[in-house]
Amino acid sequence: MRIDPYDLDDDLIAAVRADGRQRTRLQRYPGRAVVLGRGGNPEAELNSRAIVDDGMPLLRRHGGGCAVFLDPGNLIFSVVWPLPGLGGIKNAFSEISSGLIAALADAGLPGVTQEGISDLVLEGRKIGGSCIYRSRDLLYYSTTLLIDPDLALVERYLKHPPREPGYRRGRSHAQFMGSLAEILGAAEAEGLARALERNDLWSAMCGSEQSAYSSASR
Repeated sequence: MRIDPYDLDDDLIAAVRADGRQRTRLQRYPGRAVVLGRGGNPEAELNSRAIVDDGMPLLRRHGGGCAVFLDPGNLIFSVVWPLPGLGGIKNAFSEISSGLIAALADAGLPGVTQEGISDLVLEGRKIGGSCIYRSRDLLYYSTTLLIDPDLALVERYLKHPPREPGYRRGRSHAQFMGSLAEILGAAEAEGLARALERNDLWSAMCGSEQSAYSSASR
């Protein structure tokens, strides 16, 4: 199978490297793709035959973690920090997750908690997953909020992950992942997404004067 680079936020990374100013972005994923983590194993994580049969793009991201399926039902928040050195990943996960939970509550979704390394969880189900990439000059963090993902395609393209957080308890993708459209109702989930897209807490949370927002229509 051909694996291409996941380049959704490469422009943000390049801009931060060019001028040393932090940037954030909130956007719908603009298409459909299966995305492997930096060290992900296609044989262990993917239903390769389905991906090939459907002509589904297969990408590899900078950050780690297990494979995911992305579509326009995913709302992706990314931040790039100019941060010299190679430490601070655990603190970054904790700080950004706390800010995201506060932003979700402010937009009308209280009760979200952090489980595992960096999952966002509501009513025992995962509503957001994150990855992080650290180099000597910056830290890149991206989290995907599950507004209305196609969980049937998640089941079609992804095997049960070779590793999982304890709170998953062996559940299938559809049982474990919490589509906000299913939990809240479609109209309320879309309203939440619009509130997040308008909410300047995303940049305030990170102490950034430089933000980039874009929203792809469903």
